[in-house]
Amino acid sequence: MSSSRHVPVMLQRCLDLLAPALQRPGAVVVDCTLGLGGHSEALLTQFPEARLVALDRDKEALRLSGERLAPYGERATLVHAVYDELPDVLARLGIARVQGVLFDLGVSSMQLDEAGRGFAYAQDAPLDMRMDQTTGISAAEVLNTYPPGELVRILRAYGEEKQAKRIVAAVVRERAKEPFSNSARLVELIRDALPQAAKRTGGNPAKRTFQALRIEVNGELSVLERAIPGAVAALAVGGRIAVLSYHSLEDRLVKQVFAAGAANTAPPGLPVVPEQYQPRLKLLTRGAELPTEEEIAENRRAAPARLRGAERIRESIE
Repeated sequence: MSSSRHVPVMLQRCLDLLAPALQRPGAVVVDCTLGLGGHSEALLTQFPEARLVALDRDKEALRLSGERLAPYGERATLVHAVYDELPDVLARLGIARVQGVLFDLGVSSMQLDEAGRGFAYAQDAPLDMRMDQTTGISAAEVLNTYPPGELVRILRAYGEEKQAKRIVAAVVRERAKEPFSNSARLVELIRDALPQAAKRTGGNPAKRTFQALRIEVNGELSVLERAIPGAVAALAVGGRIAVLSYHSLEDRLVKQVFAAGAANTAPPGLPVVPEQYQPRLKLLTRGAELPTEEEIAENRRAAPARLRGAERIRESIE
């Protein structure tokens, strides 16, 4: 059931990017966003000598993927963790360096498809949005308790919502009458708050607000800011990292870390560039690669995907 509805995004391209680092026996690859295990299963199948370490903060995803990956036995190690905890996870497992890392950011198909999680604006559900339902505050609590100025900041920064002030004014007015608990009421409020012109473009008008709330509830950008450098640091020389992002804020963070790693940091004018200033990364993608039109036709969730890859080419010399 779980595998049939989950189509991994840009799967073959991710495998191709990581392949040169994962062919050798004993290679370790980390799937930082296990989800329903589509990418992980493909990695274990395509690279029969490799060992997989897979992380997810969602216990239900770990349970379902555990069933799916059971046939691979001890080659797969599944860990309940957020992806910025990767260095600690590897230390606990006694793994000094890894040959491959994959991130598939954003919300998993399972979280979108399970109505009770409140991620999707297309169906009425409790406003939860926590990827790990055992911890943290829900989207409803954010809506009901945050000061107006903070809500405006979140909608602008994380949702790139131009109408943030209008939406927040309506939220504050409505929450005074009755606290928010379900998604349908919020979707309706957003539709009513937006001017006609803003409703004509860009799909569901609630999309940006829901994205902003999800990022805030799960601390996604602050986690990613720590996670990408941590993953790069965990790579052995010759190791490769592939990152799938689904909105410009994520992609920008990934781009910045990769660009910094691929830069020559020597002061200008040196006749020979010493080792410590030489690039640590080689970029494997020209800008961000996009899914093909065929893939988008088969899997609409692939449409916003952006893929970047990099290879570790030398150790850091601190």
